[in-house]
Amino acid sequence: MKNVYKLAADGYRGLNTVEEYVNGSGIPRGLLELVRVRASQINACAVCTDMHSRKAQSVGESNERLWSVAAWRDTPYFTDAERAALALTESITRIADNSAGVPDDTWEEASAQFPAEELAALVAAIASVNAWNRINVATRLSAGSFR
Repeated sequence: MKNVYKLAADGYRGLNTVEEYVNGSGIPRGLLELVRVRASQINACAVCTDMHSRKAQSVGESNERLWSVAAWRDTPYFTDAERAALALTESITRIADNSAGVPDDTWEEASAQFPAEELAALVAAIASVNAWNRINVATRLSAGSFR
C-alpha cells in the first residue's frame, strides 16, 4: 500500500500534530531522535530507523552514539536522562512483554530525570513513533521512501 498517507490524509495530519507538539516540548531534539531510532529498531521499521538516524545526525548526534543506541546499556555514551528515556522507550514499545505495563523502577527513574510535562511529552513521542512504525511496517514502506 504505497499511498497510505494520501488515503488516510486526516490521520496523517493528526500524527503530524502530535509530532509538532513533541518537537516543541522542550525535550532536546537529539534525545527525541535517539528515542525514535530505538523504538524503530525494536519494531524493525526501516523507514523510521533510516529517517530518524539522519535527523539525529542533522541535530549533532555522533555516529558513535547512533551505532550504539541498540546497546545503550553497555556503552558509556549516554547520560542518565538519556538512559532513562531509552529504558522507557523499550518498555513502552514492548508493553506486551510485561502484563503490568511499564515497570515501576523504569517510571521512577524517568520521573527523576524529567519534569512531569517533559515526561508526558516523552510518552507521547514514544507512542507516536510506535504508530508511525506500525503503519510503515504494515504497508511495507522501505528505507529511503520518506525522501
